[in-house]
Amino acid sequence: MIRNTYIQNGVLVIISGVRKYLKNNVLKSLRFRIILLVFLSGIVPWVILRGVILSSYEKRAVEVRTAEIQNQCTILCNQLSNTNYLTGDTSEAIKTELIQLSNIYNGRVLVVDHDFRIKEDTYDMDKGKTIVSEDVIRCFRGKGTSNYDKKNRYIEVTSPIYDLGNEKITGVMLVSVSTDSMNDNIQVLDERIIIVGLTVGMVMMVLAFAAGFMMVRPFQRITHSIEAVTEGYEDNYLHENAYTETMRISEAFNKMLGRMKVLDDSKNEFVSNVSHELKTPLTSMKVLADSLLAQEEVPAELYKEFMGDLSEEIERENKIINDLLSLVKMDKTASTVNIKSENMNALVERILKQLRPIAATRNIEVVFESFRPVTAEVDEVKISLAITNLVENAIKYNKENGWIHVSLNADHKNCYIEVADSGMGIPEEAIEHVFERFYRVDKSHSREIGGTGLGLAIARSAVVMHRGAIKVFSQVGEGTTFTVRIPLTYVS
Repeated sequence: MIRNTYIQNGVLVIISGVRKYLKNNVLKSLRFRIILLVFLSGIVPWVILRGVILSSYEKRAVEVRTAEIQNQCTILCNQLSNTNYLTGDTSEAIKTELIQLSNIYNGRVLVVDHDFRIKEDTYDMDKGKTIVSEDVIRCFRGKGTSNYDKKNRYIEVTSPIYDLGNEKITGVMLVSVSTDSMNDNIQVLDERIIIVGLTVGMVMMVLAFAAGFMMVRPFQRITHSIEAVTEGYEDNYLHENAYTETMRISEAFNKMLGRMKVLDDSKNEFVSNVSHELKTPLTSMKVLADSLLAQEEVPAELYKEFMGDLSEEIERENKIINDLLSLVKMDKTASTVNIKSENMNALVERILKQLRPIAATRNIEVVFESFRPVTAEVDEVKISLAITNLVENAIKYNKENGWIHVSLNADHKNCYIEVADSGMGIPEEAIEHVFERFYRVDKSHSREIGGTGLGLAIARSAVVMHRGAIKVFSQVGEGTTFTVRIPLTYVS
């Protein structure tokens, strides 16, 4: 008993597993759906055609058989009228013809007189009995009838018998004919249609499998290419042009792969730049420290000078680390901005008030022009960081006795901040790279200027975080202008 229970449970588990596999794999398979579609496209029309053919054949066969019987009845009724069969003596010749009609069509012939009494019965079963039926009554009223009983498989026809003298109906001929032979023909036809259908089904199945394999093959190649990319073969671009769909998938995949490569290159370059930027101050500090250690008696003036240099390198290292932390923190908190309604005029004034003393050391004039009061929904810390970096860059890369012009404006939708300077400018080929991390236009003077190469990247991240945009316009030797556009209403 226990063993049988285990066997039943095992069978149920196997059936459940097979059904789950079919549901998750086969039924979701594109190949299976193509096979099913092609197969059904051949079978469904065949099923419909089979029903139409059989129905049309049956209808036509009934019409032909009914017409034949009606013609025979009309002929016999005329003969019965001419011989006064119902009122005179029984004619053996007529009786023979009635039996012959019955035998030919495998049916039964009844002759009913005006009293609804059966005058003649080819089966010799109900002769002399009374028959009252709707068809007989209608026929006595001058209208012959015909009915097809599909369930009981017979055709029934009534035909009036007229009195030869006054065209009065004196009787009715009722003929019931079996449709067995007709049904046998329909069955034979159905068997042949089924044989044809099975043949067509097998052909369609073969074609369906062939079409399924052929149509899915491009998608299999796409799958292999994608798997190759996940394994590290990044040069495998897709070129599947078999269908419009595969062509679009290939184009989208190639764009994605190209973007992945760009991101990977950017990541590698970023790591390399970070390593280089962090290593340079450390190398300088090590050289200074080794120089002090190499000397036994270091003069106080030299010691103080070296320590000052070490302090500067530590400060530079600290600045790079702080900028990196700001950038990483901004990336991580992109979805958790602290949006508040801020007075942008006052915000820009505060930032410029902090930076004017730095600009004054190089005799750079900082001018702020506000066209109208502006209130915008921003994250004060992040947008302040962006504006601060733009103005600091304008100070660093400006010339002595230069100028910086900061303007604030707005329309019904956006806030516009512009930072223009009279600095060295940016070459045209470098403009598209200035927002990249650690990118410097003039690498030879980067140490003298003191930048980390992260300021513009931080500014761009802060602006993009506010669903805004930042653009740069510059000419070498004439200066640079940065334009920031930020929506007045923050859209999450």
